[in-house]
Amino acid sequence: MTPRSTAQNAELALLLEVTGTPKPGNVDRERDFGDLRFEHFLAGAVGARPGLELAVEGQRVGRAFERAVAGMAEQSAGNTQFGALLVLSPLVAAASEGDLTPESADSVVRATTVADAADFYRAFEHVDVAVDDPPDGLEPLDVRRGSDAIPTLEEQELTLFDVMARSADVDGVAAEWVGEFGRVFDAGARILDDEGPVPDRASRVFVELLAEEVDTFVVTRNDRETAEEVKRRAQAVLDGEEDATELAEEFVARDVNPGTTADLVAGGLFVALERGLVV
Repeated sequence: MTPRSTAQNAELALLLEVTGTPKPGNVDRERDFGDLRFEHFLAGAVGARPGLELAVEGQRVGRAFERAVAGMAEQSAGNTQFGALLVLSPLVAAASEGDLTPESADSVVRATTVADAADFYRAFEHVDVAVDDPPDGLEPLDVRRGSDAIPTLEEQELTLFDVMARSADVDGVAAEWVGEFGRVFDAGARILDDEGPVPDRASRVFVELLAEEVDTFVVTRNDRETAEEVKRRAQAVLDGEEDATELAEEFVARDVNPGTTADLVAGGLFVALERGLVV
């Protein structure tokens, strides 16, 4: 049996993530949003792979991420896995250099440069991403400015790690960047320790993560109160007080989308695959 490459494992992680069901509030193999369907995520994963391969080849993490987002965005639905690719790009780079560990991933993100930060901002020109307005005084660094923000990045000598650090208190993916990808590696360990079909394992870990911390994407798209409700009701599923499938239908109907949690599960699946998960 020929082993998969690191880039193939990253693509497979994206595919496995979206096949897990039920994942309350997210697109999965049994439920779609009106303008975002299951097959769009499959196409996005395939489109992103050439960018992920750049990370394997040792190109800059920012460059690999921007190219992965561009490839994803060339599919018909546009933005399907922006956050997941931001998780995966440094993990792929770390895995390609040797053992994939929290320490090796941390070394990769801390070695990012101003050029990586510029690539990150360019990625926003490919897709529409739901983000909060920047704090007062930081308007020149609003990610929605895309390439127009690059002179400010260069003037302030901000690396991509610096940019993530500035958002870590309000963005769950940025928090992983500055926290050695703690929740991602934990999710990977849980997936490995679980049994049964991998999409079912991914679904279970999704609900567990959802019950543990507020999903920052829900805070951004909806509000803090809704995000707290999502966390509370995910715990109710774990306690046997609510049905995960019924909750999934309700959240989709209400347009409540815990996308950050899905991004972490995608990263966890990649970690598990790199550590020997059999698929």
